[in-house]
Amino acid sequence: MPRPPSTHPTDGELEILRVLWDRGPSPLGIICETLRRERDVATTTVATMLRVMLDKGLVRRKQATRGQQWSAAVTQAAAAKSMVGKLVDNIFDGSAGRLAAHLVEAGQLTPAELAELRHLLESNSTSRKVAKVRDESTNRTS
Repeated sequence: MPRPPSTHPTDGELEILRVLWDRGPSPLGIICETLRRERDVATTTVATMLRVMLDKGLVRRKQATRGQQWSAAVTQAAAAKSMVGKLVDNIFDGSAGRLAAHLVEAGQLTPAELAELRHLLESNSTSRKVAKVRDESTNRTS
């Protein structure tokens, strides 16, 4: 039985999305030219991938004066959120904390990234405390 089609971008589709996120709407030729700076790709392969990505809702196609313009239909943040969610679910049994612990323990974060993570954790903790106090005071007055 075939597996269901994935809405997540493949590695090759991510390469194309990166081009579109960086350059904005682009014709096929520019997408291929940009991809060829990293590796050899056939125009027909990229065109096929773009059609698959269109079916998956990852890109949009618009008729332009000379050919078609392709643009990303998903933001980089939305793609990251979706893919990290899949990673957390499939590898870390739904625990984002286990993913964060893995990154820290594996030494994959720079000192600057660790400091940023500490700041985010402290900010989030402070925000939750303020919200909790606000909720408690609202409940008392109700």
